[in-house]
Amino acid sequence: MPDVPDKQIKRLRSLIREAETNLAAATELLISLVGDDDKIIPINRDETLGKVIEGVFDGQNMVGSDGKIYPVPANYASKSKLVQGDILKLTISDDGAFLYKQIGPIPRKQVVGTLNLEGGHYFVSVGEKDYRVLLASVTYFKAKPGDQVSVNVPEDDSNAEWAALEAAL
Repeated sequence: MPDVPDKQIKRLRSLIREAETNLAAATELLISLVGDDDKIIPINRDETLGKVIEGVFDGQNMVGSDGKIYPVPANYASKSKLVQGDILKLTISDDGAFLYKQIGPIPRKQVVGTLNLEGGHYFVSVGEKDYRVLLASVTYFKAKPGDQVSVNVPEDDSNAEWAALEAAL
C-alpha cells in the first residue's frame, strides 16, 4: 500500500465526522417527523386551531394533556435547555403556527459527562448512565464525540433518558 500523506488522512477523518453528523441530523429529523416506531402520528390541524394545550416535554416532543404528541422544535428545546419532565404550553394559532412556552420547569441538577455518538444518536455518559442529547445542542456548542460536556438532568433522574446540553467544557 503506498504511503498516504497525513493531510489526506486528516481530510478523510474530517469528511467521515461530517457525514456522521449529517446522518445523525437526518435521523433526528426523521424521528421527530415519524417517531421511533416509524408510524406517522397525524395531527388534525382543523381540530386544534386556536387551542391552548399543556403537556410534558419528553426530551424531544411534548406529550399533550389530550394524549397527542406535538413536535417541539429542536432549536427551541436546545436554546431553552428544556429538561425531560418540564411542563410546556402550546398555543396553536388560527393560522396554524405553533408557539411553545415553558411554564413549569422541574427541579434539575447539573452533571458532567462524555459526549458519544452511537447509531446516529448523541449520548452523554455520566457514570453508568447514558442520556440522549439533541443534535441541535451538539452542533450549537460545536461539541465532538469524546468531549467533556455539562448537562442538565431531572433532579430525580431515575427514569430520565434525555439531558439538556449546558456547555462543552
